[in-house]
Amino acid sequence: MSNEQILADLKKSVETWDIKLAQTATQAAIDAKIDISTIIGDGLGKGMEVIGDRFDKAEIYLPQVVAASKTMEAALKILEPLMTAGAGGMKGTVIMGTVEGDIHEIGKNVCCAMLRGAGYKVIDLGPDVTAMDFVDAADENEAQIIGGSALMTTTLESQREVVETVKEMEAPYKCIFGGAPCSQAWCDEIGADGYSETANEIIELVNKLVA
Repeated sequence: MSNEQILADLKKSVETWDIKLAQTATQAAIDAKIDISTIIGDGLGKGMEVIGDRFDKAEIYLPQVVAASKTMEAALKILEPLMTAGAGGMKGTVIMGTVEGDIHEIGKNVCCAMLRGAGYKVIDLGPDVTAMDFVDAADENEAQIIGGSALMTTTLESQREVVETVKEMEAPYKCIFGGAPCSQAWCDEIGADGYSETANEIIELVNKLVA
């Protein structure tokens, strides 16, 4: 089976929340020596992007999103030993969460998976995270980066609060943001250290900031 076909199967498994297919395709990808970030970014993550789009258009609902997330988790479980094989040489620690007032997690979850696949320790605080909680978690885990996702225009201000809290505390953390209403211009305006439009871009961004 070609690598393209394996990646297509990975994408399809998440789109159709087919756990069995996810498991066999993930094993096939490992056997084919496909890079982990490619497995997640061009396979599983692409499926999750489709799920996100369909959810936004109200073509599917929360139970299907949860089923797709569970399918992705089943695949990541198989990848876990490879992802943690170099745990001693983890590149750095990233605190991730959806900002205060926002409960959307799809995009953030894909970003977390991408970063783990790329060799980062990721602490996922989940949805509705206050600025102080981000900073406290970064303190506790000696993180380098705080990543906050916002999926609603009304919660963009919470991203600004994260930047302001980090500055007030004179903390050394770099702040990066993403999400549908977020943009490079917005990140520039609030003084963030980086913006990631897609889950694929986040690895390059974090690599640059941690270097």
